[in-house]
Amino acid sequence: MVTRREDFSKWYLQTIQQADLMDYAPVRGCMIFKPNGYEIWEHIQDEANRRFKAEGIRNAYFPMLIPESFFSREKDHIEGFSPELPFVTEAAGEVLEEKLALRPTSETIIGDSFAKWIQSYRDLPLEINQWANVFRWEKRTLPFLRTSEFLWQEGHTAHATAEEAQERTMRMLDVYVELIEDVLAIPVFKGEKTPSERFAGAERTFSVEAMMQDGKAVQAGTSHYMGTKFAEAFNIRYLNQDNEHVLTYTTSWGISTRLIGAMIMTHGDDQGLVLPPKIAPQQVVFIPVGPWQKNPAIMETIEQLQNDLKKEGIRTIVDDSDNRPGYKFNEWELRGVPLRVEIGPRDLANQQAILKARDLADKESIDLANFVKEIQTALSEMQVRLLESARQRVKELSYTHINTIEELEAHIEAKQAAGEPLGFVLAGWNGKAETEAEIKERTGFTTRNIPFAGTVEAKHKDIITGEPATTTVWLARAY
Repeated sequence: MVTRREDFSKWYLQTIQQADLMDYAPVRGCMIFKPNGYEIWEHIQDEANRRFKAEGIRNAYFPMLIPESFFSREKDHIEGFSPELPFVTEAAGEVLEEKLALRPTSETIIGDSFAKWIQSYRDLPLEINQWANVFRWEKRTLPFLRTSEFLWQEGHTAHATAEEAQERTMRMLDVYVELIEDVLAIPVFKGEKTPSERFAGAERTFSVEAMMQDGKAVQAGTSHYMGTKFAEAFNIRYLNQDNEHVLTYTTSWGISTRLIGAMIMTHGDDQGLVLPPKIAPQQVVFIPVGPWQKNPAIMETIEQLQNDLKKEGIRTIVDDSDNRPGYKFNEWELRGVPLRVEIGPRDLANQQAILKARDLADKESIDLANFVKEIQTALSEMQVRLLESARQRVKELSYTHINTIEELEAHIEAKQAAGEPLGFVLAGWNGKAETEAEIKERTGFTTRNIPFAGTVEAKHKDIITGEPATTTVWLARAY
């Protein structure tokens, strides 16, 4: 298997294939989620749903097919998505009167529905979420991170005031931070997108950006304040308490299965996949060792321990195949299972088991009398270790001393010569689109987001011109 340092992209593809997460579909740019991969997404859904419902947000579902005319109502929106839109033009042997788009996102069809559902101030706020598949006809694809069809959630809300909508926009950004850091153990950079990077049709877009082990960025989640742009386009009005028909203020926010790709690139090692315990399909694998087939008590003990863990909601699997122990150890390491428990005749005689955490080199002995508590502690400690390890790497690969484009170019040249990650660079920016474009043209770095005031030390000079900077931005190459 190629190492991360030798070829990170090739390592990534090998890792997801050897972990049996996906397969390539017969349609270009699409992928099949195998059970090992889809169960990760199910656990992300469960954790996200729990948080959404605590916010009072309920799930709904809208059709995949959207009339072409819906997109023409919001000019910026159609311009932003038109290059990626696939259309259905014929059905049952007949040419359709109007082309139907496979949804790239659902603002248009949900806006049309909101206009019918919202009549009075008593109908507000209206807050829903949808779990769905969406389509964006990508030219360059990478499994989980960028595919022509992908899975995601998209939340959509309508509010009586701008203040309420802005509050919801920021709250959902924080929900994403909690989800991504606490569950996926991926540290993120939180901030606002530049105007050129905004969601099509939004007034303001906020994002959480994650740094991969190779120093590149993955946009891990976004939250958009739409203002009244979509409300005006789709006539989403309500009768307020002054008996006036006024526009609502809307938001949308989403995460997708690219989180799985980000999780792999954040935690994986040269042995394969490393899964954070909270989202692992199997959290503990039991492997009987020694001449266990001749000693029924070994499997009886494993079955009892497995049942004890299941009662506590811990996901387990037993590998009682006839493969050699070394083969099994390697197989489950490739699949990233957090904890491996080995039990053989000697362990049974000593009333203990051998425990191996996926992210640690050494094994340890644990007493069977305190087995469940020991496993719970090991899972919790691994979850924390993964986040702290990723945070330390992010700290080491975040560069705040670069102030000019020449310094950035020198940084890139030096890191590439050494075969080291380029990382994130904090830079001053004068707010001009042409400056932003020149940064990308000269370095391949793009603006990731503008960190919130007080979270970083402000830069005072534009990285290109040396003019006074109007803002500070994180720059990086991105997937």
